[in-house]
This record gives sequence, structure tokens and C-alpha cells, in this order.
Amino acid sequence: MAVKNLLALVVLLGVLGVSVSVPNGGGLDLDYYRHKCPDAESIVRRITIQYVSHQRSLAAALLRMHFHDCFVRGCDGSILLKSPAKDAERDAFPNLSVRGYEVVDAAKAALEKKCPGVVSCADVLALVARDAVLVIQGPWWPVPLGRRDGRISKASEANLPSPFVDVTVLKKNFADKGLNAKDLVVLSGAHTIGISNCGLINARIYNFTGKGDFDPSMNPSYVRALKKKCKPTDLRTPVEMDPGSGKKFDTHYYNAVAQKKGYFTSDSALLDDPETKSYIETQVSTAESSSFAKDFADSMVKLGMIEVLTGTNGEIRKKCAFVN
Repeated sequence: MAVKNLLALVVLLGVLGVSVSVPNGGGLDLDYYRHKCPDAESIVRRITIQYVSHQRSLAAALLRMHFHDCFVRGCDGSILLKSPAKDAERDAFPNLSVRGYEVVDAAKAALEKKCPGVVSCADVLALVARDAVLVIQGPWWPVPLGRRDGRISKASEANLPSPFVDVTVLKKNFADKGLNAKDLVVLSGAHTIGISNCGLINARIYNFTGKGDFDPSMNPSYVRALKKKCKPTDLRTPVEMDPGSGKKFDTHYYNAVAQKKGYFTSDSALLDDPETKSYIETQVSTAESSSFAKDFADSMVKLGMIEVLTGTNGEIRKKCAFVN
């Protein structure tokens, strides 16, 4: 599909999108750039479509980048900063596989030509994540704007929710950021798109307790399927996190988890909490009339408001990888 036609489709999907509640507070505003840079959102959308329409896997990558940014120092674009000493957030182990920086940089460069020094990198990242998901026919959500960019980025602070922990730890990780158990299970649904690799599942299927066994919380048939893709010493082969449906933004992820085919421990662990398990069961039983798109949109709005910098805090970077 031509970029021009895709742009029209994305705009239409946004207009027809689900009704999403936007909480007050945080100093953000849906119309923040109306007078300062009225074309800001359309510029970001155009650049995002150019990239994601040619490489659809970037949708999952950019969504993940936004999530990783917001969980460390809030949604301040600190994950975008580079450090000569290689000790910034993007250099932390959980972020070494984060990609898509070129999309944010391209959108920011286009904005600097149109409205220099006006639109923050943090806002660009929030918009890019939303528009990338919409390109692959995922849900749309409003993005309140007005974030400012942080000046600090430390690898040592990148304590992100781990894919290897239980649901109790996950709920605390999310609660610490103002997100509840429903947000946890809803945002985990982002695993319906994207890939991981054999290295992150190897121990779980070959040597879970050090005795050559696999994680008993996994469906044995799923383990057999994974072993066909991932040999014991294979750490690199890509694997869909949502088996059989990794390119489509839908509720299939919840079917997989319900069938004990969660890729990570953190996916399987969602069955160990009454609230998160109930949500999974509801999505499985109401697949045709699922609330997932609206729920995901609501949770993404909340995510995008975590510990934002506004007013005179932070700065508006000229280039996203470097402080002014």
C-alpha cells in the first residue's frame, strides 16, 4: 500500500478509534501544540508510517521503547540519550535489544525544520509508539502532550520489570509507577506482536531447575515446539512471543497464556493472580466482542503520564540522543 494511502487509512482509523478516557493531571494537554506547532502530530505520523509500512516489526520495537522509557525516570525520553562512556539507559542489558531509534530521530529532525526547539523527544516517542501500532491495525489512543526531556540517563537505573519474575513482583513493579493489576495484564497483551529470541527461553525449556527439566507451568506441547526452534546452545534464533499470531495485534496472546503457552515466566505468571487470570479468561471467552482494544488504549494513556516533566523542568532537546 502506498504511503499516501496508508496515511489516509491511519487517520481514518484514528478518527474511528475506540473511546478512551484521558485523566486530568500531569500538566499534559491534547492540544498542547495547537498554536506552537499545529502540524506536529501529522509530521510524526507521516515519518512513522514511512518506516513501519516498510518494516512492520518496528511497531513492537517502538512500543517497547516507549514502555522502557516510561518505567525509568518516567516518560522523559531518557532512553534516547547516548553516553560516550556507554553507561546511559540504552546501554543497560535489558535495553541492548531495543531498536527503532532512527524513527524517533527522523521524526524529530522533521519537526526541527518545521518548529525548531518546540516539540520534545519524549512527546515524539509517545506519538511514534501510538502511530506505529496503528499502522499495523492495532488500537488508537489519544496522546496528551507537553512532556519535556530529561537530562539524566543512567544504565544503573534501568530496573525494568523482568520477564523472569512472578506476578507478585510484577504487580509491585507496576504499582510503583501508579499502574494496577489490570494495567499489568492489559499491557502484557502487547506481547501479541513482536519477537524474542531463543536465549531468553533456553533455560526455561531445557534446564529450569538445573536438572535438565522444563518449567512445569508450560504446556508440554509448546515446549516441544520451542525445542524444535531452539536447540540447547541456540541463543539467537527469533521466536514469536504469541505463537502463530505474532504479526497481528489481537487477543490471541490471551488464548496462548490460557493454554499455558506464555513465552516468558512473566506471561505464565498472569495465571497465578485472581484478577489477572480473570481478565485473561474474559478475553478468551469474549474474543469477538473483546474490550482489549479499549483497555489497551486506556492503559497506554496512563503509561504515557508516568512521572512526566513539564513546565520549566527538563528541556526540549535539539537532538534526541544528546542534551543541549
